[in-house]
Amino acid sequence: MKQIACPVALHPDGAPRRLAVATYPLTALVLSDIAQGIRPEAAAAHALYDISGLETRAALLLGTSDDIVAGERWHFALCRTVPPVRDRWQNAGPDGTLHRFGWLALDDAAHHDFAPTHQSALDWIRAAL
Repeated sequence: MKQIACPVALHPDGAPRRLAVATYPLTALVLSDIAQGIRPEAAAAHALYDISGLETRAALLLGTSDDIVAGERWHFALCRTVPPVRDRWQNAGPDGTLHRFGWLALDDAAHHDFAPTHQSALDWIRAAL
């Protein structure tokens, strides 16, 4: 089974609850495959930094789900980001692609720009928090 790390990076001010998401070229959660022998929370913190540029002070495993994508186990890790953070920023990911990021208010209605897979993961995150 393929293992996926999904960092749940909340804005450090805490209110309202806001999650770091990619906004360009696609609206998406930050995620990464987990290499053999790596703990899911470590993989999530590493992915958060590599992809979005956000640093993590601490990462705790929030839970796992086998229901997001068939044949994949998604591991969600709550990542405490290091302030200060901007409202919008950009970062070149590991493959050199420039991505833009922002904060999604978790308590707002469903975000319709997400692919169905990412929407399912977002629903899982909302339910877990």
